[in-house]
Amino acid sequence: MPAEWTINMKRSESREQAFMLIFERSFKDESIDEIIEQAAIGRNLQVDDYAYRLASDVCGNLPWLDEAIASYSKKWKINRMSRVALSILRLSLWEIDHVDTVPAGASINEAVELAKKYGNDDDFSFVNGVLGAYVRRKDSSEQAGVEEKDITNHGNAEAEKRGKTGRSGRIR
Repeated sequence: MPAEWTINMKRSESREQAFMLIFERSFKDESIDEIIEQAAIGRNLQVDDYAYRLASDVCGNLPWLDEAIASYSKKWKINRMSRVALSILRLSLWEIDHVDTVPAGASINEAVELAKKYGNDDDFSFVNGVLGAYVRRKDSSEQAGVEEKDITNHGNAEAEKRGKTGRSGRIR
């Protein structure tokens, strides 16, 4: 991305800009770079680095994102969702799953605010529900992994205490 296209903004402004790029991408079969180039010429758009990375990453991983969204959106198929809600879900899900510096709660709150601002009356609660379900499942999976690791490590520690003996105390 050429330097003349970039600016620095607050993280919430960057998310909003990334959302707009992702939303625009949902109507066009063009890369984010092509969309930005056209917007830079036509609208004198300057894009924040974070917004650019976020939009590029989201658009480069649509199959995974859409599969995850479909599995957490009860009774809603991807093609029946509003493009606003879908764009917001893609953005926030990627951020929750791949941007370590952003707490999940912050990303969800920003997503809900974007849905309130740009979506229809039901989008914000739908976005909140899908992202909340994703985070709950992710947290429970990660917690199960930690508990499993703790059990395994505890078992290894016990084995080390016993040395090379089995439970019966016999040397192996």
